[in-house]
Amino acid sequence: MNINPRRPLFYRKQGPNIYRLFFLVVMILGGVWFIRQMEQGDVKPLFLPTPISTRMAESYAMEGDAQFTAGNMDAAILAYQEALQVDPNNAEVWAKLARIQTYSSALQTTDDAQRARLQEALASAEKAVELAPDDSFAHAIHAFALDWNASPYLINPDPEQQAQGQKLLTQAEQVANRALLLDNTNTLALAFYAEILVDQQKWTQAEENIQQALERDPSLMDVHRVYAYVLESFGQYNQAIQEYDTAISITPNLTFLHLRAGANYRRLAFGSPNEETARSLYERSLEYFAKAVSINEQLGIEDPIPHLSISKTYSQMGEFFIAARNVQTALEYRPQDPDIYGQLGIIYFKSRNYETSIFSLKCATRGCSGEDSCKGRGLDKCTEEEPGVEVPGQELSPSTVVYYYTYGSVLAALSRPQENYCSEAMDVLAEVKAAYGSDPDIAGIVSSGEIICTSLGSTASSAPTAASEVMIDMTATPSP
Repeated sequence: MNINPRRPLFYRKQGPNIYRLFFLVVMILGGVWFIRQMEQGDVKPLFLPTPISTRMAESYAMEGDAQFTAGNMDAAILAYQEALQVDPNNAEVWAKLARIQTYSSALQTTDDAQRARLQEALASAEKAVELAPDDSFAHAIHAFALDWNASPYLINPDPEQQAQGQKLLTQAEQVANRALLLDNTNTLALAFYAEILVDQQKWTQAEENIQQALERDPSLMDVHRVYAYVLESFGQYNQAIQEYDTAISITPNLTFLHLRAGANYRRLAFGSPNEETARSLYERSLEYFAKAVSINEQLGIEDPIPHLSISKTYSQMGEFFIAARNVQTALEYRPQDPDIYGQLGIIYFKSRNYETSIFSLKCATRGCSGEDSCKGRGLDKCTEEEPGVEVPGQELSPSTVVYYYTYGSVLAALSRPQENYCSEAMDVLAEVKAAYGSDPDIAGIVSSGEIICTSLGSTASSAPTAASEVMIDMTATPSP
């Protein structure tokens, strides 16, 4: 039988817990707030990827190594600099950066650009040594950077500049010895030490050291490059080319190696008494320069140096039209580079296009802008595709003196009573005479220009004859 349960007559049913309700309300309100914050973007869901992934310094350094091997110097420098932003106390990366900055200075066209890049390299090398004072590799690169920084001073005839160059060389030698003291098996330090000894004109010691480096590790590009440099100092250009070829086989995309090998072929051609042999050597030179152009095109690099090397070769062959075209291509890459204008001016001068050479040489020495800059590039006038630019002039130096005395001499030679450029010509020639008057060849060129301008003040009819003579004399001067 079914019995109904007793009704709760004498007890009360328990109601809801007020604290539990309060807690639930708080949780609900919190959930609503959290959802709204996510919708507004103030709170991010868990486990989302970071918007910018963080790369490790080693990753950037590996990219720098790869870009250097590929021949892209600027990209390699950028990769190492990014690695140092992540890990600024990495001495090895600072040293690697310094090495590439030093090598890349060979691809700069002006003195100022080369000096600036070499100073950057030296600063990087000094930072590496500061962070790792007992690291042999860091000291080796420091010695390398010091040696190359000495070069601009050593070619300057000024005694103070020469003394500064010798001071840097002495410091480079001391640092290289320190690197070898820390690790006498450091082949790279031994090779750079040999390069320093060449610059100190200690050729026998240099050859001994580079031979030791070759015996220790013939797989290093730097060792073969330095050996080629040693051979060049002895005038053994054929053997130097073989060493550059070996270096190229190790790192085939480094354009500065192709440029050096091509320059050695050009040097052999210049000294060859046989016209047919000389032409064959010039053509071999052009093959190396063309390879450098091809590498740059593959990498998307607009580098004027290979085109300037091609131009110089064709100029020595007497083919001035194609020589000028290659310099103009270089100017398309760097329309504000005064040194390239100077090289174009020399080619115009050698091809006896004296009037046009004035514009190019003016841009190289005094600077130019607007229509003058376009005429300096060999254009009739500026266009939308070829606009006028501001070109800074270069200071007088061992590498620019040829632009100065050629510019002054052409101004003098083309001067006539009705169109007299002698005021500017005499200023330029006086500047050259003050700095390089002790050089008999330069002094003779300056004197010829001065005679022309002096004659215009007395016997104007004699000026054309004198002008012709100075033009004939100067066409034999070597290109820079």
